[in-house]
Amino acid sequence: MTGADPGLFGPGSVTWQVHGDPMMWIAGIRALYLQALHPRAVRGVMQNSDFRRDAWGRLMRTANFVGTATYGTTEAAERAGARVRKIHSMLTATDPGTGERYGVDEPGLLLWVHCAEIDSYLDVLRRSGFRLTDAEADRYIGEHRQSARLVGLDPAAVPADRAELATYFEKVRPELSAGPEAREVDDFLLRPPTHPLLVPAREVLWRRVAHLAYASLPPYAHELYGRPAPEPATVTRQLRLTGLLLRRVPARLRWQLPPKHILRAMARLGPDARPAPYKLGR
Repeated sequence: MTGADPGLFGPGSVTWQVHGDPMMWIAGIRALYLQALHPRAVRGVMQNSDFRRDAWGRLMRTANFVGTATYGTTEAAERAGARVRKIHSMLTATDPGTGERYGVDEPGLLLWVHCAEIDSYLDVLRRSGFRLTDAEADRYIGEHRQSARLVGLDPAAVPADRAELATYFEKVRPELSAGPEAREVDDFLLRPPTHPLLVPAREVLWRRVAHLAYASLPPYAHELYGRPAPEPATVTRQLRLTGLLLRRVPARLRWQLPPKHILRAMARLGPDARPAPYKLGR
């Protein structure tokens, strides 16, 4: 649709194609596991929310933010970013060991959350069969300096490609540990509270999803959580099979789920804006 606002990324971006994939949900759960390993960052979450009661709400708010930033208008994305920055500016956390009080919007904490998300999205999707060349993966990471800016980071201080992202994780490793808050997140993700009638479904379906998300973590994360790391090739096969199954659900049906970011973007920009992996090869 001529003249319509494509938003921050637009249909020509790697992000536009990648974020329409159903494996993003498993990647999002992996990101939660990874983010919990930064004690200062996870403390900010646990001290400012009832994580066990509102974990689903938190996951949905994150998904809504990602969807708005990716497929929404420029105005909607900027508005969502301003809302996140305002909330973060009002929140603090306390280190129980030192008594230090700090803001949850410290650049170092925002950067960790950002990098853990981007690494999770990229790792899970590529291993599950979403074809991205190394150059496209670098483009994807570089594009997300935009989403980093929305939450209050200086884009110049954010990794722009795979090499810079790997360097960042090497640098931050000494700050990571599986403290009590990480253990609480781990326990919740394996056994989320649910209605008694839904417990069998949780055991059969959810635990498989959570185990797969956990299994896809990098080796150092398994080491910190203290559980044996599964064989990476086995995990990759499981991710590919899961991706194959989820991608058989018609996209139009998946995209009907609220808040319908992709369908609204296609209505705004026309049917050619439909996200599809094959468009990356053009």
